[in-house]
Amino acid sequence: MIGRLNHVAIAVRDIAAASEVYRKTLGAEVSEPESLEEHGVTVVFITLPNTKIELLEPLGGESPIARFLEKNPDGGMHHICYEVDDILSARDRLVNSGARVLGSGEPKTGAHGKPVLFLHPKDFNGTLIELEQA
Repeated sequence: MIGRLNHVAIAVRDIAAASEVYRKTLGAEVSEPESLEEHGVTVVFITLPNTKIELLEPLGGESPIARFLEKNPDGGMHHICYEVDDILSARDRLVNSGARVLGSGEPKTGAHGKPVLFLHPKDFNGTLIELEQA
């Protein structure tokens, strides 16, 4: 059901400073910041030959990333994103197998302009999973 690894997301307090670490220290290609109000985050993507790293900075105090950073003051890995061919059939299959979809269960538009869903970390060994329509 799952396809390729689309990205690994890392929560950061200062997206500009974190971007510079990847750009200057690691020599990575880093996108311009993009605010995603529906998700309460500002994102940048670091392009790698086989996947991407997504840096997430909270956009306001109610952001889920702000809450994550309260528990993890130094930041850290927030979620991993897998591609799926059909997000609605993937959702239905997961729900039928007992997995919990976060939020309303309806896909939202993600950072790549494609439908995404998040799966409860307690159902996946403590890891928040994002599914993105391929």
